[in-house]
Amino acid sequence: MKDGFIRVAAVSPKDLRPAHCMANAAACAAAVTNAAESGVVLAVLPELCLTGYTCGDLFLNRKLTDSALDALRTYLAMTADLPAVSVVGLPVACAGKLYNCAAVCFGGMLLGLVPKVHISNRTDEGRYFAPSPENNLAYEFDGCFIQLGQKQIFVCPSVPDFSFCVAVGGDLSLPVSPAVGACSAGATVICHPVATPEIVGMTEKRRRAAAELSDRLLCACVTAEAGTSESTTDFVFGGHCLVAEKGTVLCENAPFSQADICATEIDVQMLAQERRRLNTFENTRTGDYTEVYIDLMPVETILTRAYDPHPFLPAKDATGGARCELILNIQAHGLARRLTAAYAQKAVIGISGGSDSCLALLVMARAMDILGRSRKDILAVTMPCFGTTARTRGNAEAMCEALGTDFRCIDILASVKQHLSDIDHDLNDHNVVYENAQARERTQILMDVANQVNGLVVGTGDLSELALGWATYNGDHMSMYSVNGDVPKTLVKHLIDYCAREAEAEGNTALSVPLFDILDTPVSPELLPAKENGEIAQVTEDLVGPYELHDFYLYHLLRFGYTPTKLYRLAKAALGDVYDDATLLKWLETLLRRFFNQQFKRSCLPDGPKVGSVGLSPRGDWKMPSDAMSALWLEEVRALKEM
Repeated sequence: MKDGFIRVAAVSPKDLRPAHCMANAAACAAAVTNAAESGVVLAVLPELCLTGYTCGDLFLNRKLTDSALDALRTYLAMTADLPAVSVVGLPVACAGKLYNCAAVCFGGMLLGLVPKVHISNRTDEGRYFAPSPENNLAYEFDGCFIQLGQKQIFVCPSVPDFSFCVAVGGDLSLPVSPAVGACSAGATVICHPVATPEIVGMTEKRRRAAAELSDRLLCACVTAEAGTSESTTDFVFGGHCLVAEKGTVLCENAPFSQADICATEIDVQMLAQERRRLNTFENTRTGDYTEVYIDLMPVETILTRAYDPHPFLPAKDATGGARCELILNIQAHGLARRLTAAYAQKAVIGISGGSDSCLALLVMARAMDILGRSRKDILAVTMPCFGTTARTRGNAEAMCEALGTDFRCIDILASVKQHLSDIDHDLNDHNVVYENAQARERTQILMDVANQVNGLVVGTGDLSELALGWATYNGDHMSMYSVNGDVPKTLVKHLIDYCAREAEAEGNTALSVPLFDILDTPVSPELLPAKENGEIAQVTEDLVGPYELHDFYLYHLLRFGYTPTKLYRLAKAALGDVYDDATLLKWLETLLRRFFNQQFKRSCLPDGPKVGSVGLSPRGDWKMPSDAMSALWLEEVRALKEM
């Protein structure tokens, strides 16, 4: 449960018997015991599982309903020592009516009964059951009074942000589900016991209902459907189980599968953080809802769910290409509009042969196509100096030729040497002054050239560099419009790869060949002299760390506000087979230190289009004082290093 991870399970026992309540209690208890042994702390079983959903008019027979209560007592005794809360279904008579209820059980005690609201006439439920009362009723069970009603939230004070409600059967799919009010009142998990037969289309409908509601309500949904041991007089039930979190199905047992437990971890801390970030939920707990407290013992949850090591990248399925097209079009249309609004006759870019300027140039070509203008309205300027290699310069020229842009080479070696001489800086001292003088000279040239041609300078810096502050202030940090500012380095390379493959498929090898070589070129600002063999001497990832790791940290830091401990834990789960613990912590510390120290560069960024849910624009995405201290975060990282 540490870091907000709760292991939950949807359970559909395989050996239930309609109308044999005691046997069903034993089968349910055995299944929940197995789930608890794997670390599950919340288990949801199907609707009316203690009697069977298909008992028909037997529900009106006192023998069955009395036996169901006896079975509940047996179930409570059999699960009394389990460190897990469970939700089981049974019919309950109260105040002259019979209700289809879900019983919330823990530590041998019945904590509450939640009746079904929507009683379907299509399945004859109305012959037996009454809909849930509008207000909770008092129900006496073995000398204790509990609540019977759907306005209950079950809260675990020892595990912050973990609270759940119950929506039985079709209640989850109502136009205004009871779960809506409960989640607005603070519940982060919906327990969904259900019994719907497997007819064509029902599996997808059930999956969609859980995913969509969990996305809209920023919660998790645990759905457990009645299994194949139900009566097949008119219907067949498949035991479909799934767990959804914020719109994503985390795990699923398909109908008629052999498994009876579908278990995974949900992140209630993340769900609560999302609600605070969006500020869309009102706290109505003090109104209609009764809070029932559960004294769960916090335990360490072992992570078994998969975390994407590259969270910024599109899926590798058929939707991936469409996502790449969308991102490129957002960038290109943003630039096209800015060129039009600024009455710019030219779009000017510094082209280095690196990945960032490569993507920016591809976007510029699209923008000109959108505007119906010649690509000669793009002026690509290469500015070789101390560290420029033949490989990068050659790729830059080849790419510009393939795209049909205007191209200019302006050698800045003499001007940089003159500047360093003017400020009395030794040319053999390759410090930050030596490096930044080149970056600022390039920016000055681009700005002046843009003035010459009535143009607009297009920036190339990406989101990862902005996070790390890996840019020269008033050098490559500055432009008139920055098309890559919302695109992290891993996505930059992915988009170039997409464009290269598209060009290759079209037979445009003049473009695909330099694009593929740019992808194979180490990321470098090329500000230090090349090696004697002409290779790049300054490799960025050797200095600031691997971008795939920084992008992983960056996504979860900015998107969910995770602590260093949680960032490290998720990185171990996603990338632990690539990087050892010491490496993960080393670069986490680097990212956090640089992220705080370099905020001043992000406070004055040029305009640029937003493409994803994570961004660093000071206008709409990330607002942080430039003097914010990193001490709290770095202390936590250092504590992790000492463990």
